[in-house]
Amino acid sequence: MTSAIPFDQHLRRVRMPVRSALRLRPLGDIWHKPALSSVAALALVLFALLAIGRLDLVLYAATGAMCALYGHGLPYAARAKALAWTVLGMVSSVGVALVAAALTDSIAIRVAVAALLAGLHKAACDATRIGPPANVVLTFMTASAAFVPQRLSDVPAHVGIALLGGAVAWAVGMAPGLVRPDGPERIAVARALESAARLLRARADDQDDDLHQVRNAAAATVNAAWQTLLHSPAADRRQGLRRLLVRAESAAARASADSPTTPARALAADADVLLSHAHELRRGRPLPEPSAADPRTAAAEQAELAGVASEEGVPAQGTAFRRFLMDMARGWRVVMRVSAGAGVAGWASMALGVGRPYWAVVTAAAVFAASTTLSWSRALQRVVGNLLGVALFTLLAPVTRLGALALIVTVLAMQFVTEAAITRNYWLGSVFVTPIAISMTEFAGVQPVSVLVADRWVDTCVGAVAGLLACVLLPDRRAAQRVRDGLDRLERAVAEPPSAMQKRAARDRLRADLVELREAADLAAGEWWSAALPQERIAAAERAGHHRLAEPAT
Repeated sequence: MTSAIPFDQHLRRVRMPVRSALRLRPLGDIWHKPALSSVAALALVLFALLAIGRLDLVLYAATGAMCALYGHGLPYAARAKALAWTVLGMVSSVGVALVAAALTDSIAIRVAVAALLAGLHKAACDATRIGPPANVVLTFMTASAAFVPQRLSDVPAHVGIALLGGAVAWAVGMAPGLVRPDGPERIAVARALESAARLLRARADDQDDDLHQVRNAAAATVNAAWQTLLHSPAADRRQGLRRLLVRAESAAARASADSPTTPARALAADADVLLSHAHELRRGRPLPEPSAADPRTAAAEQAELAGVASEEGVPAQGTAFRRFLMDMARGWRVVMRVSAGAGVAGWASMALGVGRPYWAVVTAAAVFAASTTLSWSRALQRVVGNLLGVALFTLLAPVTRLGALALIVTVLAMQFVTEAAITRNYWLGSVFVTPIAISMTEFAGVQPVSVLVADRWVDTCVGAVAGLLACVLLPDRRAAQRVRDGLDRLERAVAEPPSAMQKRAARDRLRADLVELREAADLAAGEWWSAALPQERIAAAERAGHHRLAEPAT
């Protein structure tokens, strides 16, 4: 049994950060991939519609084309399936929204449909872990479709256009595989090498305060790299990447030991070697060959590779399926919370007389995150980004109204910049997303700038408040329980006999349990209405888990 802690202690324990929420991060390492893909897919459909004089169909074609944003971290075999399911989900949702728009003129009912779809999008994206941009783009395109004047007889044709746009997105997303078929696997292993190098440097520089965080980040990155490689069908290319990834594991294990025997200077030198290998991978050069290791490390790495070969596919499938079932089991709570916040936002916007309540629905859905603290950060980022974004749209409006070509070029330019900016911070990306969202309405007809700006700003504020209230009033009361469940799993994994730890599957489960516990603990710490977390037990379990991984797999 757990008891809730006093209200005032909750408020002291959960922080609502401002500075950290707005702090800019380094530019993402693969931002150009979704940027180029989305611009290419949008350009193809927009210029095709311009050529036939049917820019009134932009919304339907763009719903499918925007699917090109997804799946860029997946190997191409897995990406093909993920993109296909994303297109199917997008087109199906748009079809439901268009039918609702055709069957009723009631704004309140359309808001309800858009809000329910927003909740379903969030639950599905969480369960499948599709990655950025997750549910936001799905909800934006679907909610927009729910408010387009529609006749029931036109719905099949409009859904067909969306499907064609999705086919374009699928082709664009898969095209790079013709040039660099192992590109995603290379990037995943490069990230693991870089994270192991950071851990080595933290140990060499004696940064004990940061060591725990860096060690957890390394475990998560290595785990993600293994999942990527195990989704790759190209066994010949995987083998060389596996050797590099095992070397990253060996380095991380050496740095995670309580008293590493390697001198600090040697640790720093090893970090430089790992970074050099990562650079070679990112540049598309021939796979680097790890240097000879000491006999004990070499034997451990060979045993690791043999274990991977003999147990290939088992841990990845088991872990992914287990996590999927866990997420689906609590998916109804996500649907309820997101739909409630989005619905309230849309109805409030409607009551205020705003012409586009679907913008409020999208904002509320975008604000919703895994904890109250994260939702607060997202709400703040959304408001700041949209405020600056409406100002940017005001400056761009004279250009977009020079003609259809100018409007298309502006949308494409903003889309490209968005993908770079959003990797630095969500608010910075929102600055450039906002002109896109407003400009998309211009394809159906020019409207006064003052009206568009006022609608967008009011909907942003209403949606942010409603989404944040939904997170506060409907908290995830099972957050602390998931931490305790994760603790139990990790402690059982650590207690496995030494012989079990020699098996690849057992070590992969241990690493996955470490990652899942850290994710659950971070999210629960940001939920304001939950039992106090057993921080000492969490720290002890994580320390024991890392020590077990540091033991040679021989």
